[in-house]
Amino acid sequence: MTAASPFMLLGRSSECQARYGELATLHGTVATPVFMPVGTQASVKAMTPQNLAEIGAQIILGNTYHLYIRPGHELIRACGGLHRFMHWERPILTDSGGFQIFSLQELAKITEEGAAFRSHLDGSRLFLSPEDAVHVQEALGSDIMMALDTCIPYPASRDEAIRATALTTRWAKRCRAAQSGTGQHLFGIVQGGMYPDLRVEAIEQLVEIGFDGYALGGLSVGEPKELMYELLAVADRLPADCARYLMGVGTPEDLVEGVHRGIDMFDCVMPTRNGRNGMLFTSRGRLVIKNACFQQDQRPVDETCGCYTCRHFSRAYLRHLFQSREILAYQLNTIHNLHYYCALMVEMREAIRADRFLAFRHAFYQQRAEPLAED
Repeated sequence: MTAASPFMLLGRSSECQARYGELATLHGTVATPVFMPVGTQASVKAMTPQNLAEIGAQIILGNTYHLYIRPGHELIRACGGLHRFMHWERPILTDSGGFQIFSLQELAKITEEGAAFRSHLDGSRLFLSPEDAVHVQEALGSDIMMALDTCIPYPASRDEAIRATALTTRWAKRCRAAQSGTGQHLFGIVQGGMYPDLRVEAIEQLVEIGFDGYALGGLSVGEPKELMYELLAVADRLPADCARYLMGVGTPEDLVEGVHRGIDMFDCVMPTRNGRNGMLFTSRGRLVIKNACFQQDQRPVDETCGCYTCRHFSRAYLRHLFQSREILAYQLNTIHNLHYYCALMVEMREAIRADRFLAFRHAFYQQRAEPLAED
């Protein structure tokens, strides 16, 4: 670990790029590789902080854009910061809001100065500069802040990718200069569209500025999986003694492939959103709980899972709750899915530590090739 980096690399696979380490923050140390449940509006949907602690969540993610609009960063500051506001004592990472502004393109205008946009709630005019993004996140009190970036859609022309990537880098420099010594970490975001050479160039420029960690942004925006995995090769160009974060990704398979390629941190709404929609992740693949075949099935969702949901409730009961639109269905399904994701990361950390990651990866896919328990 260098003086500039809060990350300590503890070991790596002898067979691939997989690695494990520790990321020190103001609210504790995070073992990597790690998955971060998404709590966009200071809440992980359908979960209490106690639920999150019990399923093994080490760190969660909040969003600057949404919290800036409602309830407002000054209110959260007055309430003692995001940790106290939401009663979460472990680390928090806040996204800068760049992706949300990108996803609301019809309401936003990107300029050199920053992002001018209209609130998706009431249409009021708002503005977020790179400096604003840092100051808002400092008010929130998150452990890890993200530099404001500008995203592009897929597909995008090379010229469009060049312009957007250059702007993200200029904004990154302004974000770094705007920090006020709070002890919070700031991560730079690597853009570049689907052009590997632009991403390598962005990495070189961001490393020259110097950040506490680095994220790969602008992926999982509609490109083929194979292309996303190919682009992850640029992660090897990032400093080995800094955390590497793949933003907004993804499926269990994506996590395994990301770790295989040297990624340390992940976040995605998939386990929570899918849980609320009745799709459950298991060691054998996905299970859709509303299917009629589960109506009298007394087995747990996953017989290898030790989560609260699997220890106490049957597929038949979970299907009944979901079909009845009971709120408890969303909570129990989400508990299971997030537990599965966090347990998967534990398995991968242990496999890397024992230098058997490729064997783990092979077994992971082999299980999915077998028929699901519902068959």
